[in-house]
Amino acid sequence: MIPRLKQGISLNKLMKIGIMQPYFFPYIGYFQLIKAVDKWIIFDIAQYMRHQWVNRNRILHPASGSQYILVPKRKHQRETLIKDIVIDKTQDWKNKIIAQLVHYKKKAPYFKETIGFLKECFFSEGADVESLSKLNAFILGSICGRLGIEFTYEVCSEMDLKLGEIKHPGDWALKISEQLGATEYINPPGGRDIFSPDKFKEKGIKLRFLNPGSINYKQKGYEFVAGLSIIDVMMWNSGDEISDMLNRFEITA
Repeated sequence: MIPRLKQGISLNKLMKIGIMQPYFFPYIGYFQLIKAVDKWIIFDIAQYMRHQWVNRNRILHPASGSQYILVPKRKHQRETLIKDIVIDKTQDWKNKIIAQLVHYKKKAPYFKETIGFLKECFFSEGADVESLSKLNAFILGSICGRLGIEFTYEVCSEMDLKLGEIKHPGDWALKISEQLGATEYINPPGGRDIFSPDKFKEKGIKLRFLNPGSINYKQKGYEFVAGLSIIDVMMWNSGDEISDMLNRFEITA
């Protein structure tokens, strides 16, 4: 079962929060951020954008470089929000992904454990959903459970937030943090330019950024490809090695 914030727990106890779109088997930096915060907000009220990470990610290609794994979607309007994206369940995408991972078998030391985990994850009741956002929430919780990361989260579209008019992209995080009584908001370094530190300071909220350290490991028979899905990390590394990687970050202003 994916851990959720229990009803009745005061939000005033909340300290650090992270807010991200629900990515599909994201890279390890995503999980570093989950580990660094007290509460995670699944930001599913943004417009779904093609060629991002909500329905796809990368693993090693059998020959060299990388290839995509993805969840097929039903057709939708351009302005459709992430929360309303529906999985095309007529396609056997789960078994296709499993087949795309077979080439790891000969070289990756943790292939058996990882494939077993993925099959258990894919074919459990929690993954039998039509909502792409709910599928990703379930997968994130499953991975966090396996990696020993506490995952307390809420889904933005299911929260009774009074955000008002959003005039600037950086205001989403500010207003959500303010509504939840957060004292600190932590974001990946790539979004630094969209935020106004002065606005956060005015609201008594610390604005911080997670700067990941170097993540490099052996991909036997391949030239190392950085930034792949957590699936790749799990194929090549033990639980202790992954735990060490999860702690390789620095929180800065």
